[in-house]
Amino acid sequence: MRDRINADLKTATLARDKQRTGALRLISAAIKDRDIVARGAGTNAASDTELLDLLAKMVKQRAESAKIYIDAGRPELAEQEQAEIAIIEEYLPRQLSEDDVKAAIATVMAEVGASGIKDMGKVMTEMKARYAGQMDFGKASAAIKAALTS
Repeated sequence: MRDRINADLKTATLARDKQRTGALRLISAAIKDRDIVARGAGTNAASDTELLDLLAKMVKQRAESAKIYIDAGRPELAEQEQAEIAIIEEYLPRQLSEDDVKAAIATVMAEVGASGIKDMGKVMTEMKARYAGQMDFGKASAAIKAALTS
């Protein structure tokens, strides 16, 4: 993933695509920051799973910013955030639909033998390992909790 981002950054820079270059530089800087944190924790570099989580977080931040800009009457800034979201999402796997998320939750719950709310941690850990970057885990957490309490 890192190589693809760096190659795309070089291409965008040579093409003088300012918006794409800026977004890819933000991604690259965030990855470097994550690598620095990983080295401090005793590992060489952040894993691809961690990078997918990072990109998903970046998308979520920009979506929140775009909403704030729209509420404040600044549609041009919201459009810029939406453009960055589109570029970042190119590096994320396809997002699962709501039905796919529910099916994945049911499958994981059955495999780990989850029977109650006390098993929520096991289910979330397995979901994050299998579906990193493919779903919003905040929403998935609520769905898991509902499934475990019913």
